[in-house]
Amino acid sequence: MGAQSNAAPIIIKKKRVSGGDGHHGGAWKVAYADFVTAMMAFFMLMWLLNATTEQQRKGLADYFAPTIPLSPESGGGDGAFGGDSMLSEEIFLRDGVGATNTHPTEERQARGSIGMDADGGGKGDTEDFTTLEAQLLGRSGESEVSDKLLKHIVTRVTDEGLVVELFDTDDQPLFESGSETPTRIMRTLALIIALSSDLVTNPIAVEGHVSASPVVQVRNTAWDLSTTRAQTLRQLLQDKGVMAKRMDRVTGHADRELFAANPMAARNNRIEVIFLRRP
Repeated sequence: MGAQSNAAPIIIKKKRVSGGDGHHGGAWKVAYADFVTAMMAFFMLMWLLNATTEQQRKGLADYFAPTIPLSPESGGGDGAFGGDSMLSEEIFLRDGVGATNTHPTEERQARGSIGMDADGGGKGDTEDFTTLEAQLLGRSGESEVSDKLLKHIVTRVTDEGLVVELFDTDDQPLFESGSETPTRIMRTLALIIALSSDLVTNPIAVEGHVSASPVVQVRNTAWDLSTTRAQTLRQLLQDKGVMAKRMDRVTGHADRELFAANPMAARNNRIEVIFLRRP
């Protein structure tokens, strides 16, 4: 009995652990962080809408939901489920990204690179005169047109075709005064046109123009002079290698289509070589 009375009583304490659902828990912190993140994203979106243009917003939208090909590489094939090419204008919008040289967009057909036939000529009225024009104006790396010759050349693309205009300057005429005898610079220009004409196979027209005479003549020789000068250039082109069957017409316009306001200006003496569009 004495041993039992001296033993210390054993006390067991049970402590309840809180589940964290009170105001001392951490779950509300996660919810608050999500709320702050959402608000930050919302205010950032509102700022972007106010600080960007409509075109920039469209670019951002296209980045996340592409409506145009983002890669220039072809992703198509010709199998059963091969799909279409990434460069196909028939599939994607004609915004300039998916266009090719073979199938250009309508906006590029005025002067851009267009499809060529097997002989190197243009198809229909969509001839590619870009390379020819660059060669004649000295823009090509292989061109040998000097600055002295460029003073006599002007080109323009019209509904009729590529017009190459050769004209007199005050100090350098293309023909001897009052005659159809070509000067040395005229012969050089004819050689350049003949060599460059191999870039296309279009038919050619030659048209002559002369300035008005300061003296009223009983017989107007402007018609004969403009025609014979055009004939002279046609012969020069053929002598330099242009095939005769490419010559479509030779015309003289006398002094009826003046370029300069002064009817007697040297600039009105000119020859037009036209690379005609195909019918």
